[in-house]
Amino acid sequence: MKAKHYLIAATALTAIIFISANLLVQKVFTGARIDFTENNLYTLSDATRSTLDTVAEPVDITFVYTRATGQDFPSIRAYAARVRELLQVYESQSGGKVRVTEIDPVPFSPAEDQALAAGITAIDTNGNDPLYFGIIGRNSIDDQRVIPFLAPEREVTLEYDLTRMVARLDDPDPAKVGILSSLPGMTAPGGEGGYTLLRDIHKSFDVEPISETFQSLPEDLDVLLVVQPPELSDRQQWLIDQFILRQGRAVFLLDSAAKTVANAAMFDTSEPETTATLGVFGNAWGVSLSDGAVADAASALPVPVDTGGGRIEELAHPLFLGIPAGDMNQEDLITADLARSVNFGAPGAFSVGALGDEMEFTPLLTTGPSPSFIDAENAVTDMSPQQVLRQYKTEPGPLVLAGRLSGRLTTAFPLGAPAFDEPADPLLAEIARAEAASALPHISQSETDAQLVLIADVDFIADDFYIIPNEQIIVADNGALVLNALDALAGGGELSRLRSRAPSLRRMDRIDRMRENAEAIYFRQQAALQDNLETAQARLEELQAIGAADGFFSGDLEADLTEEERTELLDLRQRIVDLRAQLREIERNYRRDIDRLEGTLKAINIWGGPLLVCLIGLFVWYRQKRKEAA
Repeated sequence: MKAKHYLIAATALTAIIFISANLLVQKVFTGARIDFTENNLYTLSDATRSTLDTVAEPVDITFVYTRATGQDFPSIRAYAARVRELLQVYESQSGGKVRVTEIDPVPFSPAEDQALAAGITAIDTNGNDPLYFGIIGRNSIDDQRVIPFLAPEREVTLEYDLTRMVARLDDPDPAKVGILSSLPGMTAPGGEGGYTLLRDIHKSFDVEPISETFQSLPEDLDVLLVVQPPELSDRQQWLIDQFILRQGRAVFLLDSAAKTVANAAMFDTSEPETTATLGVFGNAWGVSLSDGAVADAASALPVPVDTGGGRIEELAHPLFLGIPAGDMNQEDLITADLARSVNFGAPGAFSVGALGDEMEFTPLLTTGPSPSFIDAENAVTDMSPQQVLRQYKTEPGPLVLAGRLSGRLTTAFPLGAPAFDEPADPLLAEIARAEAASALPHISQSETDAQLVLIADVDFIADDFYIIPNEQIIVADNGALVLNALDALAGGGELSRLRSRAPSLRRMDRIDRMRENAEAIYFRQQAALQDNLETAQARLEELQAIGAADGFFSGDLEADLTEEERTELLDLRQRIVDLRAQLREIERNYRRDIDRLEGTLKAINIWGGPLLVCLIGLFVWYRQKRKEAA
């Protein structure tokens, strides 16, 4: 065979092998990938993979995105690519149980009708066409869940939101939350007449009120919510202990100085408790609630204060704390997506002692660096800011207002179930015996990893702390904090452990530092030159005003100026020209280093690969030449 024909045949055969290999790899290794990103953006968490493995019926996910409109917004365009790629991973990892489609709802199209009917939000872009950017999820029995708008700032919770949607569609029955509380606002039937938070819980969950005299807990509870509970018997505490060891999902809201309870006590003859503790649970878990209330001057909220003489002024009150969203734990789903502050009223604080080997306590909300404890009996009264500051004794570091306790727990009742106390009423005694007989046998260790959320305040769930009265305008994320906790824990063992992921758009630290340095120099120089320019212009106007007084009609504006003033006038004009030129030069220099680095990176990206290939080729050619010469 001639060399020419051999080359053609080899080229054709190589092309065939290349195409066949690609088709084979695509078929055999569908869904396989290697994630080289620093934060493993394309690697699903263990919780998500476990959720996808247990999906029983197919779940249809429809990604709704207006491509043409989204192209005009770089952040939306980049986030849409991130969502699309993540959905492809869900589809490949689920073994076909999660089916993903994408629609482009252009105006007056069936896709737009589908998006609007499902509840996808149409975002006005000040242009001709709205932006649709959301997700519709459906299961085989036509249950539907929707993310109306995929806000880029919520990217850290994207995987959780998608996994929760799949889990809810696979098991559409709402989670059941049992509520045990001594607060009237949390025990109102159906939520009507109670706190706004209680009504919101009723909207999202199947709520099971638990009586103060309970002798058993419902077997099908998903989460237990304990809010400033009444005084509990040993038997009742044992029932809670056993629920946590078996189910492992509970939220505790406890307060060392419940101001709302103290205020309500003025009209209540039952003398409700204004303090609560973790009791036997704290000893078993290694976590305790402080006896005193927490004051924090750094986080003090402005509140109306009677300053005497009938005057009401808004003053910063250290017993009323506003913890900003930026200071919350950004790695935990419960607090990662909160956008507003959480307002507390004379909260307590949690301290952690000796935890078990398989236990972990993660702070969710903390105070500023220099808080103080205030006596609880004084804190529930109407103390003025001045009175609080007089008792202020700075602690050595921040105090924990809310945290998550996770891991394997040990029972608070090592001797087994406490003795059963029968009620005096015969009918109630018969019911209590029946309930006690149905109790499960005592266990000493967790059957599943526990996930407990502890919050050291109950005042913060009262409407007055985060809702404008009569307007129902929410100004803080108090309610969202509790709802997030319930939602995260109600998702089941795997979903409740899912944490927020790092954003895909990483910052370029070197460029950020260069920009900060350039801005500091630029603004400093600009401010100095601007001051000099304004001073020069003011003096120029002053000299021109003197000349205009007598020289206007003669046409010579400098007629009444002395020789020195004329010289100064000329110097000022030249100085103003020079200052303006310097300002323009500073503006040009502002991005010079950044533009130079950007140009260097572009050159490397564009020419680096080809040059590297050329160098390797030259090296191979050189080696071959040397071998031939030898």
